[in-house]
Amino acid sequence: MLQTLTERLFDDGDRADLDPFAVFEEWYALAQEAEPNDPHAMALASVDDEGMPDARMVLLNARDSRGFCFFTNFESDKGRQLLAHRKAALLMHWKSLRRQVRIRGNVEVVTPQEADAYFASRARGSQIASSASAQSRPLASRAELSARVDALTAEVGEGPVTRPAHWSGFRVVPQVFEFWKDGQYRLHDRVRFVRDGAHWVSTRLYP
Repeated sequence: MLQTLTERLFDDGDRADLDPFAVFEEWYALAQEAEPNDPHAMALASVDDEGMPDARMVLLNARDSRGFCFFTNFESDKGRQLLAHRKAALLMHWKSLRRQVRIRGNVEVVTPQEADAYFASRARGSQIASSASAQSRPLASRAELSARVDALTAEVGEGPVTRPAHWSGFRVVPQVFEFWKDGQYRLHDRVRFVRDGAHWVSTRLYP
């Protein structure tokens, strides 16, 4: 009987040909079935110019063999931090599965074509909100935000909403994956993959 990727992951046999991206896909498919809300939610950590860590929740909007993408206002705190310091950490925790995946890596900006395609896929209200919000900057009142949204809605009318220049996406290119699965009496399973050129080197870790 063939083992699942997860069984191979936590088996103490040879993991030399195991692809962490493939393991992630197996876990993500389970999360999509089990998590009641936002299985694609992930914590994103960056640092500011003083080296102070900053973390917030974002949504995984796209993924492929290159890395994991999310989209945001580049003039926000996270946008400015990631443009200045091109490294980040991601954490996906699926409480219903009692599993988590940690990812650390370099950050690159997605292409304009990728940003345009994702922006076009969003609900119209979200497109307008992305254009109207001066994310992370002081806001005098909720009414001020509503007024900006109303003004932009009237301005674009029935026409398409153009992606604002300050709104695009980042791709985290993994250098490290870590897979964690809950175990009884805190005897969890934990395996780390580190990129070594074109290959991945895996190590089981104490929980």
